[in-house]
Amino acid sequence: MILSKKAKSTPGAKVENNKFCVSVHFRRVNENNWMELASHVKSVLDKYPKLRVTTGKKVLEIRPDIQWDKGKALEFLLGSLGYTNCEDVFPIYIGDDRSDEDAFKVLRKRGQGLGILVSEIQRDTAASYYLHDPSEVS
Repeated sequence: MILSKKAKSTPGAKVENNKFCVSVHFRRVNENNWMELASHVKSVLDKYPKLRVTTGKKVLEIRPDIQWDKGKALEFLLGSLGYTNCEDVFPIYIGDDRSDEDAFKVLRKRGQGLGILVSEIQRDTAASYYLHDPSEVS
């Protein structure tokens, strides 16, 4: 894969092939090299106009340029299971990334369900609750 070859030139970068996107992790990349890695990703994506980059927690996610996010995925799951208007179901969504905000917004808009942000640093969020550490989830 072209992207993997380009990313290897940046020490600490990791490319992960997920089912619906490709993730370029830079958690272990020296901060001085972040722009270099982003430039490599951009140079590859320039050749593929139907792909776009979204950012997460020290990750660049390359995905098809379609209107789809975690909020739409949540709505799709609820609809597919027949729970869109079901008052007996109380969805709980737990996330630790900015990309989870779309799902938190869906739950808030529905007025039914619970969004929980897990983050060491408190920030603005559409989630209803906040936890400091993943160990607090259990």
